[in-house]
Amino acid sequence: MNSRSGLHRLERFFWPALTATLLLLIWLYAVRWSGTKVFPSPQDVERGIAGLLRRNVLWLDIADSLRRAAVGFSAACLIGIPLGLILGWYPAVNQTVDPALQILRPISPIAWIPISIVLFGIGDRAAIFLIFLAAIFPISVACADAVRTVPLVYRQAGRNFGLTPGLLLVRVIFPAALPRILMGLRLALGIAWLVLVAGEMIAVDSGLGYLVIDSRNSGKRYDLVVAAMLTIGVIGLALDLAFRRLGRLKSFRWGFRDES
Repeated sequence: MNSRSGLHRLERFFWPALTATLLLLIWLYAVRWSGTKVFPSPQDVERGIAGLLRRNVLWLDIADSLRRAAVGFSAACLIGIPLGLILGWYPAVNQTVDPALQILRPISPIAWIPISIVLFGIGDRAAIFLIFLAAIFPISVACADAVRTVPLVYRQAGRNFGLTPGLLLVRVIFPAALPRILMGLRLALGIAWLVLVAGEMIAVDSGLGYLVIDSRNSGKRYDLVVAAMLTIGVIGLALDLAFRRLGRLKSFRWGFRDES
């Protein structure tokens, strides 16, 4: 059993590592074969990252991007989760609010960039506002859907114990819906991270998105552009893995027992 588990862990590491190596080799030989002087090679990007680290630029930009993402995403959770629970629990409220929600939800957060600049100017608040918009609609919809999919037997059991509707929602429905809510939060965080990078290209003067556009405009440093892009991707992967691990915790998974 232990050998199988160890082999499984090795495979989980080996295949992603092999895929990354193959992609790097394809990138390296594509640059050499094409003879391009514009697109950087992996070695150029490595030197660019090293230079950013020496000047302490990359760490500062990462910190600014993560700070904006944390504030905007947290605000979306604080509003979106209770809103979604209420919409899923009270059909009358959902019928009233859902049309407006469905009108606003398909609007790309990128389309809000001019309005965010008018409202908040150039700076952190504009970028945080865009992250908030990107995350709150997926969170609200996911929470409402999660509440509706909770098995009826859970509700009946709570009522049999004399729980009021409010206590039933907090003590039974929310824990049972939590695994699906976490899936919605994971999706919303991915969207918010994409929008953050786009917003930083226009609305602020720091962060990874700003690093991309600034490197392009000041000297056409495409090695730094690709370095920033890779950093964005790696951080996005780390955030996604963190949510996956959170969803595997036993305290968050009991709501799935009915489905297994």
